[in-house]
Amino acid sequence: MGKAMVITIRRGATKKSIKNILERIAKEVKPLGINTHKYVGKISLKKDALTIQNELRNEW
Repeated sequence: MGKAMVITIRRGATKKSIKNILERIAKEVKPLGINTHKYVGKISLKKDALTIQNELRNEW
């Protein structure tokens, strides 16, 4: 289990300070799972995706 991170943003914080906090968090936190964006556009379908999905569901 990973570490929990708690950031407190005080009332009156400027947009710049909040943006800096969010950028720091983004650098520290590693995303979980896999990067699915590398698979975008890799396959071409002969039918519409919704049609394929309906056909697969109707097989049951």
